[in-house]
Amino acid sequence: MDHALYQKKQRMIWNLPNILTYGRIVAIPAFVACFYLEGDFWRFVALGLFLAASITDFLDGYLARAWSQQSKLGQMLDPIADKLLVGAALIMLVADDTIVGLSVIAAVIILSREILVSGLREFLAQLAVSVPVTKIAKFKTAAQLGAIVALLLAPLIDRHAVYTWFIGDSLLWLAALLTIYTGFDYLRVGIKYLIEEDMKG
Repeated sequence: MDHALYQKKQRMIWNLPNILTYGRIVAIPAFVACFYLEGDFWRFVALGLFLAASITDFLDGYLARAWSQQSKLGQMLDPIADKLLVGAALIMLVADDTIVGLSVIAAVIILSREILVSGLREFLAQLAVSVPVTKIAKFKTAAQLGAIVALLLAPLIDRHAVYTWFIGDSLLWLAALLTIYTGFDYLRVGIKYLIEEDMKG
């Protein structure tokens, strides 16, 4: 391989946007570990890790576009990191009884949609069919992150009142409803393409 080309590939792999994505993935085991350690301090650490990871979710995409450092590796890893982070957070919040009752259904809806969309996105990518990210999808992501932050914070500041819990649960259900709506966008595109292909055959 040409040395200049090799160096260029190395720079793309280790550019700042990709490093931020790697950091988000590495933070997930540390985030999960905090739930197995007792005390409010570790809950604050979990909250800090989640906030930092959420900020890098915005930064890596913004910097990649602003600095023209977009790469296939980054495009693949970024949504994977997002889904792993949200999935791990929801599972741990259910496991420690922060998310309880009917709200568990909202968490299951969100997790199920992420699995469905991951499969559909991979399938559509093989067919060179893309589904653009809509504003509703961005609102969905904001609602998810807001819900998780509120639910991480609730036991620390709201032990006897219900306000923070209510905010977290409300955002969780909002995210679940938006999740269903945006999930149908991917499903509609996939089914439409398959019907068109069948009609051709």
